[in-house]
This record gives sequence, C-alpha cells and structure tokens, in this order.
Amino acid sequence: MSKKIKVYLDTSIISYTDQQDAPEKMLETKEVWEILRSGKYDIYISDIVLEELGKCGEPKLSILISHLEELKYHIIETNENTVDLAEKIIDFGVLKRKSFDDCRHIAAAILSGCDIIVSWNFKHLVNVKTVRGIKVITTLEGFKDILIYPPTALLEDEEDD
Repeated sequence: MSKKIKVYLDTSIISYTDQQDAPEKMLETKEVWEILRSGKYDIYISDIVLEELGKCGEPKLSILISHLEELKYHIIETNENTVDLAEKIIDFGVLKRKSFDDCRHIAAAILSGCDIIVSWNFKHLVNVKTVRGIKVITTLEGFKDILIYPPTALLEDEEDD
C-alpha cells in the first residue's frame, strides 16, 4: 500500500475558494478542492492558517470555514521549533522578516514531514528563489525535501487514470 502524499495548504488556497475578484483562480481552486475532498492526499494546515483566516470579516470567514469543513485534514500546532526554523529561513536570506508568517508556514510544513506546500502566493512562496533556498535549508538541516507548487499542480489529466 502506497502512502498518501502529505499536502500542506497555506491560507491563500482556502481564501481562493471564495475570491470573487479573481474568478479564474477561484475556479481552478475549486477544481483542486474536489481532488482534496476525494481523500487522495493527506491534508495539513497549521494554526497559522486558522489565525490568518480569523482575520477575515463576515460573511467571507463563514464561507471559508464551511469550505474547509468539507476536507479531512490535520492541524499542525506550531511551537518554538517552528519559530526557530522560520528564523533560519530569514537568516539564510530566503525571505525577509516582513514575510515571517510565510516562513512559519514553510517551517510548519517541513517539521510535519509534508511533501508539498500548495500556495497561490507567487511573491513569497511559489518562486525559484524560495524553492531553491528551502532546498538548501532542508539539505543542511537534514530534513526531507519539500516541493512548493501552485494548487493547479495537483490537477491531473483525467485520461491518464
């Protein structure tokens, strides 16, 4: 029996399930959501995600929580180890201090042994500089490699099944 791929969802993925001003990304996110609902992947979010969602006003907060409730997921409780690894990401120059929450997302996913982080955050997460920098850190610190992709990377051509 093959183990399921562990996928970490950052806040942007949940947010784009109801992003009226970005209809194309919202549609793509909903397609990915169907795959996530199917149980194909082992899904993880962190308390950081819940913290960030809590900043949404109503009715968006209720809509996003109802989407999240459609999934079976694990919650990662962050701690000092998460903060320490997030600090290393900044020290290595991968991201700046103002992106500390993004560093915490990455750290939470790495420390939980996730295989993939999916995010719509191209500015800080889904880009060559971050991916390469995180690869250096995971190698030096002895962690499993982690991939960082947009959610559409989870879409597969149905004909291949």
